[in-house]
Amino acid sequence: MLLSQESVSNLLSYSRGCMSDAEHDVALEDTDRIHGRTALVRNVAAAISLSNAVRSTLGPRGMDKMLVDEEGNASVTNDGVTVLEKARVEHPTANLLIASSSSQDRSARDGTTTTVILMAEMLQNALELIRAGIHPSIIINGYRIANNKALEELEEISRNADNRKLKEAVVKTSLQGKIDSLLSKHLTELALNAAESLSDEDGGKDLERLRIKRIQISGGKALDCELLPALVLAKTKLIGKTSTFSDGGKVAIIDGAIEERKLSLDAQIEINELGALKDFQTRNEIYLREIVEHLRKLDVDLLIVRDGITDEAISILSEAGITAYRRFEREDLERLSKLTKTNMIRDVKKITKEDVGEYLSRSEENIGGINYTKIWGEFGGAMTVTIRGSTPEIRDEIGRAFDDALGVSHRLTKEGKILPGGGATQIHLARKLREYATTQSGREQMAIEGYAAALEIVPRTLAENAGYDPIDIVLSLSAAQSKKKQDGEWIGLNGNSGEILDMFKEEIFDPKFVVEHAITGATEAAISILRIDDVLWAKKGPETPDWSNQIEDN
Repeated sequence: MLLSQESVSNLLSYSRGCMSDAEHDVALEDTDRIHGRTALVRNVAAAISLSNAVRSTLGPRGMDKMLVDEEGNASVTNDGVTVLEKARVEHPTANLLIASSSSQDRSARDGTTTTVILMAEMLQNALELIRAGIHPSIIINGYRIANNKALEELEEISRNADNRKLKEAVVKTSLQGKIDSLLSKHLTELALNAAESLSDEDGGKDLERLRIKRIQISGGKALDCELLPALVLAKTKLIGKTSTFSDGGKVAIIDGAIEERKLSLDAQIEINELGALKDFQTRNEIYLREIVEHLRKLDVDLLIVRDGITDEAISILSEAGITAYRRFEREDLERLSKLTKTNMIRDVKKITKEDVGEYLSRSEENIGGINYTKIWGEFGGAMTVTIRGSTPEIRDEIGRAFDDALGVSHRLTKEGKILPGGGATQIHLARKLREYATTQSGREQMAIEGYAAALEIVPRTLAENAGYDPIDIVLSLSAAQSKKKQDGEWIGLNGNSGEILDMFKEEIFDPKFVVEHAITGATEAAISILRIDDVLWAKKGPETPDWSNQIEDN
């Protein structure tokens, strides 16, 4: 009997329906699995745990964290992303969220802690909505609508930081809670000076990290940190007759090495006569002297080489009065090239007059038992910040603070819009989103309201860390903004005094790009977690951490 196509399809469907779950799971016998709401609950719990690890660091009265590595070395920091990146985290969802925080650091150089706590609060509110019967897809759509509306509001309330005083206030705000006020003022000054020197260049968001060299010098006070229009290196010149000091001259940069000529083929030379070896060595010496003579004709008195310089070449360079340095990092070569307007050339013999640059001075100094070389240039575009402090841990923390200050400063020169700090922006957005939610007819309205409530975690956390009642502070902020008809969105919390004040007058600001990245990054991370309804991981053995049982269902 022949069956129709429809009958065959029905038969196959029936057969599939009769298969047991055990038969379906045969292919996954070496894989553990959690799915549905259980997967979401555990993912949200992981996010909340991550948030709890860093939320106490937020604000001017944020607390520090002590990080201890496997060897017992301890470091103390207030930087949220440093805490997360150095912590041993095994939960895959937590690692996903740490990556989001790191992305915030790369993009905006600040707001990493804010991103994490916002994301955790969004997920927690979403979980409550799901338990109330709202489908994750509805919540995701509502969150996207809310995010777009929030970004529009940020544009409306932002102001331009069009003078040096405002920019200083923005940078100092970003450093609050990380270092003391006196050092904060000093690092702010250094960071803004560095950023202004790079303001006319278009080198991408990482330009300040590429052009500004950081070097830690033991001893001295933190306030001894300085920004130099020079390249500072823990190096000393090669042994020779040349001086450790120079008042300036011509410099050449070799993106390679100065070595004897090698055979073009993989071959061996058999020496049959006593004079043959000497002849071979003589030819190499002639080759090296030709190289040095070429540099001398170009008036080069300072030679920088990325790789090695042979001993024979060192003595010939010394005779010619050329000071040589070797084994440079690629980034240092690029900085020196910019500082002295020197072209990096691989083949010494191909260097022309146009490739040779100029430096203002060169000096060597022994600090704390280490020899440092300073090469000064007149063309700018590259600098060195020297980080001083009594211990390596203190220098590390100062270095992180300077990096944050420099990153914010550099971006302010490109995008100079600012927003009120002290949780004012988040309170304003929450108020506006609740009003906007009433215009939505579907269940997305509830998701938007959950999103609005999540934004209030920022002023709540600021209040908690400062020792104030978070509920009272949020209510007071909302009431104060509502009462003030003009510029009410600039009313925020002064974390030091606990007063509800005008953030513009208090000079407490957040860069617009930091707030934008934090809100958008948190939203995207939360949505990516909400879209997960199944978690599968391979069983590797008894040594594999069983993270699935580490977190209790909520």
